[in-house]
Amino acid sequence: MGRFEPIREAVYVAPQPALSDGRAGGAMDIVYIEGLTGQTVIGIDTSELHDPQPVRLSLAIGVPSIRACVTDRIEDTVNYAAVREAILSLLASHGLQLLEALAERIAQLVIADFGAHWVRVELAKPAKFDDVEAVGVVIERRRVVDGRGGGGPVSLAWIGRGYVPG
Repeated sequence: MGRFEPIREAVYVAPQPALSDGRAGGAMDIVYIEGLTGQTVIGIDTSELHDPQPVRLSLAIGVPSIRACVTDRIEDTVNYAAVREAILSLLASHGLQLLEALAERIAQLVIADFGAHWVRVELAKPAKFDDVEAVGVVIERRRVVDGRGGGGPVSLAWIGRGYVPG
């Protein structure tokens, strides 16, 4: 039988940076907001276009290995309080009609303004129909790195193409 040697020291292995095509090359950590409820004017029915109605939002924000796990500094992570405030501001001002378009705008905001490499947005109208708990959309987007070292505009990639029959 073999003999086990005790571990003498802990070694922190830094994650690999994102690959040039936007895929994470190392560990992906998730910061999330679940069940954020806000009010917004959204819809295609005339009755929905004047008064705000409730929407419920959940986000999963992926970033390659959050440095805050080691540093314990808010500057080294996605500040979910700031994300929450940005989303509430967007809900008050977006001017869109479809949940799909609003979910896309939220995904763009989180990737461009908060450094997410991947985001999942779940957006629902909980009070649309009396006999349905909620209707909504779920989208996932990821940052696409342009290969020139960053600094340019962020583009998004759609994840899961082919899941919906054409």
